[in-house]
Amino acid sequence: MTQTLGPAHAVGAARRWAMLAASTFAQAATAVMVHGPAFLIPALHASGLTLAEAGLVAASPTLGVMLTLVAWGAVADRRGERFTLLTGLAATTAAGLAAALSGGTALLVVTLFLAGAAAASTNAAGGRVVVGWFPPERRGLAMGVRQMAQPVGVGVAAISIAVVADGAGVHAAIWVPTIACALAALVVAVVVVDPPRPERSAVAAAENPYRRDSYLARIHGVSVLLVVPQFLVWTFALVWLVQDRDWSPAAAGTVVAVAQVVGALGRIGVGHLSDVVGGRMRPLRWVSVAAAATMALLGLTAALDLAVAVLLVVVATLVTVADNGLAFTAVAERAGPFWSGRALGIQNTAQFLAASAVPPLAGLAVTHAGYAATFALAAAFPLAALPLVPVREERELS
Repeated sequence: MTQTLGPAHAVGAARRWAMLAASTFAQAATAVMVHGPAFLIPALHASGLTLAEAGLVAASPTLGVMLTLVAWGAVADRRGERFTLLTGLAATTAAGLAAALSGGTALLVVTLFLAGAAAASTNAAGGRVVVGWFPPERRGLAMGVRQMAQPVGVGVAAISIAVVADGAGVHAAIWVPTIACALAALVVAVVVVDPPRPERSAVAAAENPYRRDSYLARIHGVSVLLVVPQFLVWTFALVWLVQDRDWSPAAAGTVVAVAQVVGALGRIGVGHLSDVVGGRMRPLRWVSVAAAATMALLGLTAALDLAVAVLLVVVATLVTVADNGLAFTAVAERAGPFWSGRALGIQNTAQFLAASAVPPLAGLAVTHAGYAATFALAAAFPLAALPLVPVREERELS
C-alpha cells in the first residue's frame, strides 16, 4: 500500500506544501478527537455524571494515545507514512462513529479510548512526511507550521464541541471530530505520498540509534523538562486570572486564546530561525533560557501584583511551546528513515506522561505556596534542561 514518487526532485514545491497542509489537517483533526472530549465535561456533568466520571470520559482518548504512540511509530517505520496515516485515520473515524452511536458511559469511554489509540498514528507519520519531503533548510519552518495543528485542533474543539453538546447532546458532539477525521483521510488519500527512502539493505536499518550515542535521549529529557512550564501555564493561567486578579471568565478566556494563537505562530518563527542558523539545538538552548527567564519574571511580577504579569503570561505561552517543533524535527532527522517513527513515538509518549503529571502536582503547589511561587518554581525546569541540550553533538543539516 506504499505509494512513492521516486526521487525527491520528482515532487515540486507546490506538492510538498500540499502534503504539509494534509499532514497538518490530519494532526488537527485527530487533536479534535483527542482533546475535544474535555469540552464535554459540562454536558456530561449536567446529565448526571460526577465530575470524576466526566473526567474519565475526557481522559480516555488521551490514555489511548499514550499507549499506542510507539507502536504506530513502528508501523510507520515498516510500512510507510501514507499507509499509517490512512489506516490510523480510518480507524479513528470508525471508533468515533461507534462513540457517536454508543449508549451508556462505559461504552463511550471504551470507544473514545479506541479513537485515541488510532489517532496516535498521525503524531509519528505526519511528522515523517514533513521531514521526508522538505529539504533540511526548510524543515524547521515546515515543522513549525505542522506543530500549529494541536492548538488549532483544540481551538476548533473549544468552539464547536461544547456548543453542539449543549444543544444536541454529548453523542451528537462526537460527530464533529469523526467527520473531521473522515475528511482528513480523504485529503491524505489524494495528496500524500511516501517520501523516498534508501534501500533497506543499503543502510543499517536495524541499528538502534539510541545505542550510538545519547543525542536522542538527551532531547527527550529536554522536552520532558520543558513540558512542565508549558502545561503549568496552559492549565492555570485562566484560573489565576479569575481567582487571583478578579478577571471575568470571558476576559481571562480571551487572554488565553490570544496566547495560544501567539504560541502557534511562535512555533513557526522558531522553526524558521533554526533553518537560518543551520541547526536545531542552538535555538533549543535559547528557548530554554527564555523559558526560565520568563517564568521567573512571571512569578516575581505575580507576587508583586504588577499589571505586566498578564503580558508575561502571553510571553510564557509563546516561549514554553517554542521547543516542540525543534525537538520533533531534530529527533526525526537523527533517527533516520527506519527508526524515526519509533523515536517520535518515544518523544511524544515521554511528553504526554510528563504533561499528565503537571496539573495535579502544580495544583498541590498552588494550594500550599500560591500561584506566584509556583510560576517561579517552574523556572527551575528549563534551567535543568540547559546542560542536557546536545549542541556539540548535533550534526550538520543534511
